[in-house]
Amino acid sequence: MDGSRKHMVSLRGTSAREITRDALLDKVSQEREIRHFARRAAAAALFVQRVWRRYYVTKKVALQLREEWKLSLANGFGSMSNTWISIVIVRPFVFFIDHLSLKQRKIQAQDVRCTSSCFMNLLQNITLVDSNKNFNSLATGSTEERRVWSYQTRKLITLCSFVLEVFDSSSASKDLATVTSLALRLIISLTDLNCWKFISDQNRVHADGAVKDLVCFMGSRESGVYRAIGKYISWLDTPSERHYLTDDKFLITASAVTLALRPFQAVTVDSEDSNTAAMQFCTYILPVPWLVQRIPALLLPALRHTTVVTPCFGTVQMFHKKILMEYSEINGSRSSSNINAISRAGWALSNIICLVTTTANNSTNFTDYVDLVSYVQVINILAEEFEVDLRLSADSCSLFDGEDLTFGSLRYMDLLKPVTMQWHLASLMASVKKGSSDLTDSLSTTSGKCSLVGGELCDVAQFYSHMIRIFSMLNTTVGSLPVLNMLSFTPGFLLNIWDRLEKLVFPANSQGSKGSSCIDLASQKRNDGAFDKKPKQFVKDGSVKWITMLQRITAKQKSDPDHVEFVSKQVSGLGDEDIIDSWDVEPMRVASASISKDTSFLLHLFCATYAHLLLVLDDIEFYERQVPFTLEQQRRIASMLNMLVYNSMLHSNGQLDKFLMDAAVKCLQMLYERDCRHQFCPPSLWLAPARVSRPPIAAAARLHLAARPDDYSTTTSVGSFITTIPHVYPFEERVLIFREFIKMDKVSRKMAGELTGPSEQSIEVVVRRGHIVEDGFRQLNSLGSKLKSSIHVSFVGECGLPEAGLDYGGLSKEFLTDIAKEAFSPDYGLFTQTVTTERLLIPNTAAIFRDNGIQMIEFLGRIVGKSLYEGLLLDYSFSRAFVQKLLGRYSFLDELSTLDPELYKNLIYLKHYDGDIEELSLDFTVTEESLGKLHVIELKPGGKDTSVTDENKWQYIHAMADYKLNRQILPLSHAFYRGLTDLISPSWLLLFNASEFNQLLSGGNHDFDVDDLRNNTQYTGGYTEGSRTVKLFWEVLSGLEPKERCMLLKFVTSCSRAPLLGFKYLQPIFTIHKVACDMPLWAAIGGHDVERLPSASTCYNTLKLPTYKRASTLKAKLLYAINSNAGFELS
Repeated sequence: MDGSRKHMVSLRGTSAREITRDALLDKVSQEREIRHFARRAAAAALFVQRVWRRYYVTKKVALQLREEWKLSLANGFGSMSNTWISIVIVRPFVFFIDHLSLKQRKIQAQDVRCTSSCFMNLLQNITLVDSNKNFNSLATGSTEERRVWSYQTRKLITLCSFVLEVFDSSSASKDLATVTSLALRLIISLTDLNCWKFISDQNRVHADGAVKDLVCFMGSRESGVYRAIGKYISWLDTPSERHYLTDDKFLITASAVTLALRPFQAVTVDSEDSNTAAMQFCTYILPVPWLVQRIPALLLPALRHTTVVTPCFGTVQMFHKKILMEYSEINGSRSSSNINAISRAGWALSNIICLVTTTANNSTNFTDYVDLVSYVQVINILAEEFEVDLRLSADSCSLFDGEDLTFGSLRYMDLLKPVTMQWHLASLMASVKKGSSDLTDSLSTTSGKCSLVGGELCDVAQFYSHMIRIFSMLNTTVGSLPVLNMLSFTPGFLLNIWDRLEKLVFPANSQGSKGSSCIDLASQKRNDGAFDKKPKQFVKDGSVKWITMLQRITAKQKSDPDHVEFVSKQVSGLGDEDIIDSWDVEPMRVASASISKDTSFLLHLFCATYAHLLLVLDDIEFYERQVPFTLEQQRRIASMLNMLVYNSMLHSNGQLDKFLMDAAVKCLQMLYERDCRHQFCPPSLWLAPARVSRPPIAAAARLHLAARPDDYSTTTSVGSFITTIPHVYPFEERVLIFREFIKMDKVSRKMAGELTGPSEQSIEVVVRRGHIVEDGFRQLNSLGSKLKSSIHVSFVGECGLPEAGLDYGGLSKEFLTDIAKEAFSPDYGLFTQTVTTERLLIPNTAAIFRDNGIQMIEFLGRIVGKSLYEGLLLDYSFSRAFVQKLLGRYSFLDELSTLDPELYKNLIYLKHYDGDIEELSLDFTVTEESLGKLHVIELKPGGKDTSVTDENKWQYIHAMADYKLNRQILPLSHAFYRGLTDLISPSWLLLFNASEFNQLLSGGNHDFDVDDLRNNTQYTGGYTEGSRTVKLFWEVLSGLEPKERCMLLKFVTSCSRAPLLGFKYLQPIFTIHKVACDMPLWAAIGGHDVERLPSASTCYNTLKLPTYKRASTLKAKLLYAINSNAGFELS
């Protein structure tokens, strides 16, 4: 057979055309599916018909039964037996109510009257003493009677729950309110054995079992009791808006609360059933918004009773996964109203805090016998879920301010207020295991019969860590400030946390004398006293009482001087590598995601609290009195955080605890800034994390730019750690990274077509020597970022003629240095000098009133940016407070000592003042002189009418420091910053601290190393290193004054400062070129020397040196040349 026809078959009788076997099978399969679909469609149609027929018939029967039931009810219950009531009254009622109302989830008006009549008659019947007529007596009858009674009463309880659920207290009719009240009374009567009047000793056991079964059913999810009670409570108004004593709604509320608590009070209910009721309570009632505020005050003690709270705590601990899953399902199906913006976990958390705390006699405390261990653990469970909900809300841009959600006069944040109180923390800490804290006895305890026996400090730390996070996400105004204020100033709390952390992070050194540890030895290597050198004593007797109090708070004693001396002797044998290794904290070598949960919470709480305390801790307390930690402990803290932040960023893989990292970075940066201002840590500490594993310079620069180069906020990625914690790189390497940034920027500009040739798109500038600032401002200020392009400068001399020479870079460098010299001079009026000995520059506030003053400041920012961009050093340094603004950092109180030491001294004196501050007659104002006039400036709204008192003196001190350090120079700082960042990216500046920025700008000391220059000099034109004139030159240069050497360097390179990293980085290389000078023989014999002056080519950093024969001549000619303020004209 032909190969193509091998798999063909013939469909005889249908067609002569042949098809393949696979096609035939597909066709048969399709036909089979069509027939199967048709059968299913027909079956579905029949099913729908049966459903509708059944619904129609059932409804018709229910309506007929309702009419017959009304006629039966008209005869009354009085003479009827209990069996007749069950068969004729209860059974049809349950049937038609179930089909006409329950399944429709809406009670009809006609059914309201029927339900009211049935409940009223049943309530009258179950109070009868005659067991033959009492409906409840069926519960003690035969097995069949007990089964029927149990079924019918469960249906009645479900119906009563439904009535309560659909009851809306704000819009319900009087009939619905009546039937709701009757429904709750009926459930109470059915589940209370005291209401069963027919009970005798013979049937008490059966009756007790029947009540127990009903109570168990009521506590189950099937009954719907707790769901109905929760929904009802959520409709209640504030108690102040209702009149409970004259309103049936109070009776309904009291009955609902009674039913909610009945399963807890039924002592015959076993533990499993009790857990079921507690789970329903926690699922439907505990998360009701404003639960405690909606319940009348008379009923709250019942909700707060330990028989209710304790089972709920235990249930949440055992079944929290199931409860939280229920919360998630309900959260997903709820409406997006304002009150629902808080998840159910959030409401449960706030309600528990309100339930376990009570206010009496203007004093708030925990309720009696509350189990604080369970309380802390339950709050931790709910807070963790609440945080997840808040993060999801933030991701969906639906997060709102917790201050906006109110109930009457209350805000949601008010519900969490107890956790911001010191008594709350003291109660928890006072009962923590004694071994967890050395200061437990020193903490103030509270009254009441609370206990936290066996509680762990880690649980308390987790509790407050969650609170800090929740407050930060909910309160956009003040964030976690209320919690941090309380934690920071609670006696001994920080020391407790650090003691536990120290045992976890430094396990080998947590016991015994700290002097034996390697870290302690390294930290004591300070024979010159650099690290522990005490700052100047700013205050005298006024601070003694304050410091004594702080020492008592922190329970700290002064370090033993004998111990320090002993350690210092031992450390002398340590080498540099040993010192760096000693700061390598091994437990912190992993990313924060790999740290245990307990350690993570301890770290977050400690970092957040201590960073907050550092804001108000002045240098006297930090360095002299060493509170709350000794300097040795400060070094340990710094080394721990340094390792944690570095390794977390380097090995993050996108899995970082944002709150932990933000707190750790903030605390680390504040310690580093304080160390930069007054050193207490050895440099090896800051370099320790990255001494081996840090990325190369070029790779680090590329990683940073590849991340988010313009995002200079606190980030947590590999590419951002060099600007978040740049101190892990030595300063020299950071300078190279900075230059790498600029190099990459130039490459990108070249690729964009901005640098298409050596002379294209250059900026031509003609300036007069006597008007260099004005001419530069007029021609360059409007260029913005285009100032990155090269500048070609032509000078006009004092006589009005153009100076000789072409600008190949030298004149432009001279132009930038000269314009900076004139504009930054205090005589020019744009900048002034601080009153400190360093005489650092800071913007003159009077510049605001000058013509174009703000624009001139902005222009000077561009000049500084251009200098940094081109690697040109200037002769000026700025004040630390001003540089902090340029680096995007806030200046705090202690920065004031670098700006105005006298004012700082007075503020510190005021901070520790023992007397009545009101006697000083201070208010929240500051007086400034401007243009010969005095101006009174308020430090806060209404400041002139606000006196400084003991209560607000801290606010005054920090308001004054904030004004001097931040607000006063803010407009000028912003202007300078705008100009600077036109050329230098803000993220590049974050590589440096304030002093390093000045060093980057000015190069440090006003002198240079002659040997370094000599080792990096080349010779041309016939000179060699051994030439006579060359030897004379180095001899003369070594003998010049530092100022004269700097003038020579400027004469040759147009900059008076040496390159920041040494002369090997000077481009082009420093060159001495031979200028041959013919001189008659008789002149040489007569002792005459070359008369020609030396000249320079600043474009090529070349000194053109004639062949002098004598050192005196060379020195005289050289000094004349460098002091003539001219360049090419000398040639």
